Amino acid sequence: MTRATPLWLLVVLQGGISAASLVVEIVAGRMLAPHVGMSLYTWTAVIAVVLAGFSAGHWWGGRLAAKPADRALAWTGGAILAGAVTTAAAVLILPLAAGPVLAVITSPVWGITALTMVVFFLPSFFAGVPAPVLAQIAITAHADRSGPALGAMFASGAVGAIAGVLLAGFVFIAWLGSALTLVVVTFVYIFSGLLFFWLGRSRGLALAFLAGAAAAGMAGLALAAPAQCQRETHYFCLRVEDLSADPNSPVHLMVIDHLAHGISARDVPYVQFTVHGAMLDTLTRMRAPRPDFSTYVIGGGSFSVPRSLLAQGAGPMTVAEIDPEVTRLAAEEFWFDPASAEIWHEDARRALLVRPDVRFDVIIGDAFTDVVVPVHLVTREFYELVAARLTPEGSFLMTVIDYEDRLGSLGSIVLTLREVFPVVEVWTQAAQPAPGARMVFAVVAGQTPTPVDRFTAPAPDLMTFGALGDQFVQALAADRGMILTDDYAPIDRLMGRPD
Repeated sequence: MTRATPLWLLVVLQGGISAASLVVEIVAGRMLAPHVGMSLYTWTAVIAVVLAGFSAGHWWGGRLAAKPADRALAWTGGAILAGAVTTAAAVLILPLAAGPVLAVITSPVWGITALTMVVFFLPSFFAGVPAPVLAQIAITAHADRSGPALGAMFASGAVGAIAGVLLAGFVFIAWLGSALTLVVVTFVYIFSGLLFFWLGRSRGLALAFLAGAAAAGMAGLALAAPAQCQRETHYFCLRVEDLSADPNSPVHLMVIDHLAHGISARDVPYVQFTVHGAMLDTLTRMRAPRPDFSTYVIGGGSFSVPRSLLAQGAGPMTVAEIDPEVTRLAAEEFWFDPASAEIWHEDARRALLVRPDVRFDVIIGDAFTDVVVPVHLVTREFYELVAARLTPEGSFLMTVIDYEDRLGSLGSIVLTLREVFPVVEVWTQAAQPAPGARMVFAVVAGQTPTPVDRFTAPAPDLMTFGALGDQFVQALAADRGMILTDDYAPIDRLMGRPD
């Protein structure tokens, strides 16, 4: 039987299954983002769990490969049909498992890993089974050229993996969404599983069709499940929540992945609804060297701060927002007029790098990946670029999130900024934080100090904010900080999210 199986078919099967399995790996990161964010922890857990699944699947597949070819193919077909069921089921299992798993395992590292294991280990395990079986059949059925046959099988697996990554990242997720992408993978697995049974001339083909029908039914349930994202883009999972107390005076919240990125009210554009927004808005106006100051905002989000500054008479506004869909959503749901500012839909650092002639009175850093600032936006090299793009009296402001009992991220950012700017201030809400609480800071860097050390602003209720004392800030930078560079900036570890 195996001698009648052409090598090209084995190669295509191996490549197709490999591609489908890597699509699942990329989709796993996106699906986890609304629950745990898109951080270094998330991708580390996804890659580790998927590789663990592949490894276990390869081990079991190796044991199946020792069986007669027809039985090995039938068993492999069953494994791939099981992979089809578990892949479709991942869409349904994730929202059900996320709450309980993350409540029981509070460590961010182990909580994310456990959740990934619960949802994505089995799909990866079953996808890993066919490789050794197909390789064994290839070299046995083509013994006269076993070396080239084995090489072709390895190559097809690698090429399939590359194709899966590219298709998932550049095509499927942005155009189909996570759920529909996994449904496509499910049907690839169904077809492959039935083909394995047919190649093995198995008498269980009828049972295989029932398993395929069950997988297709599971795929239908996955498509019918409530979507986690209002919009799924090349970069983010986006959704809008209505916080309006009065439907005639709407207030909207933008959630990017699992993090609230901004709140805006239609009727009061100059009022901020977040602590970081209130600090950035007020400090920008306080430090601006002229009434019609120019501003460069890194990270649009809900565009609440740009909208507020423009409503209060700010001058030219430029916003770097890497995702065009975020800007569209801000225009549709957050009352931001894109014509009121120049929008650069590209990475904020690259945008400054390729425009050596631009100068701004204020540069605001408000971009986040999960709850940390993207690593390339916290380094000495980036701050040197920022300083070169500021006017002589210009200021740089950025939001930093850290924990009251850690402050390693804050201390390192302050220490690094002091390498570039003569004045570095740290502002936060003037209230005693709870032990271990997550705190929001605004770090200010420039040539001169802010003229006041305390102010009151609505967020939306009136709050008082103050600058931390110079001695405390110096001690913080010296004791807990390190210089962050393009070569070494472990911002996730420095933030030290509680275990």
